[in-house]
Amino acid sequence: MGLYESVRAVTAASGDGPVDWTAVADAAKSSTDPGSIALTREEEEAYAADVRDARDRVRSVGEVAFDLPEVVEIQNRHHWIDANVATFERVMRPLEEQVTMFPGASRVVNTGTMSVALAFLGNNVLGQYDPLLLAEGDDHALYFVHPNIETVAEALEVDFDRFRRWIAFHEVAHAAEFGAAPWLSDHLESTMEGAVAALGEGTLDRDALQDLDTTMTAVEGYAELVMDRAFDDEYADLREKVEARRRGRGPVARVIRRLLGLGMKRRQYERGKAFFDAVADERGVAGAAAVWESPETLPTDAELDDPALWLARVDP
Repeated sequence: MGLYESVRAVTAASGDGPVDWTAVADAAKSSTDPGSIALTREEEEAYAADVRDARDRVRSVGEVAFDLPEVVEIQNRHHWIDANVATFERVMRPLEEQVTMFPGASRVVNTGTMSVALAFLGNNVLGQYDPLLLAEGDDHALYFVHPNIETVAEALEVDFDRFRRWIAFHEVAHAAEFGAAPWLSDHLESTMEGAVAALGEGTLDRDALQDLDTTMTAVEGYAELVMDRAFDDEYADLREKVEARRRGRGPVARVIRRLLGLGMKRRQYERGKAFFDAVADERGVAGAAAVWESPETLPTDAELDDPALWLARVDP
């Protein structure tokens, strides 16, 4: 496993579409150590207890009704890459019909780009709530990438059990949002399809992209609010250590993060949290859940920066 196998997988990219997804998975996994998920029974039970406790606390504090996904997996890095290759393939399917002047060369470049992105994420993602957008049925899933959680906890010199529990609470908070808003997946799917279809036609649907940004800002901000109020204790030290580790990365990692839009995600966290803190201070955490009543109750871009506008418009 290594660079040679990864490059070979990319250069052998084939098929009719702009991306060879089998080669993406092979290349990303060839350059990524899967890590071990040989857990003891006690370690497995600790993960399960964290998820159950997070569910009960979020239900109580947020006063929202939701169920955990039927699929809750402790994954290694290769498992995570496989799951997300499938997601990327579904999302980008509308572009598959686009024909380029040099399809073979374009396919190799696209395949290489996607494999680098997924390898980077596979080495860094700690946990993930996956609404399985554009998949058939109403399934969703919760993943914990154990080797990454273990590696990062050791690098940050923090207690592993507390760090693992913190990750569980954050991801379960996302499950609560999609459980409280059954329409949210469809809303994101239709908006994503519109944006991707426009790209496929060589145009930029700014309204769709703005809608995606504001919706995801609400998603990230609400999860931060609920986690703040539901977690066992203060966790500012964990957040600061994770952020310091991110800032201390080398130039290549910083470039990849920028290309993947991870800086924008950080901004969504901060902007969304400020909005929901203001709403919760006025109406309580349960009142903030009015955001999930319908697409019309989502905050607009202007309301995210001025929560008083949303408070005046939406009656919980």
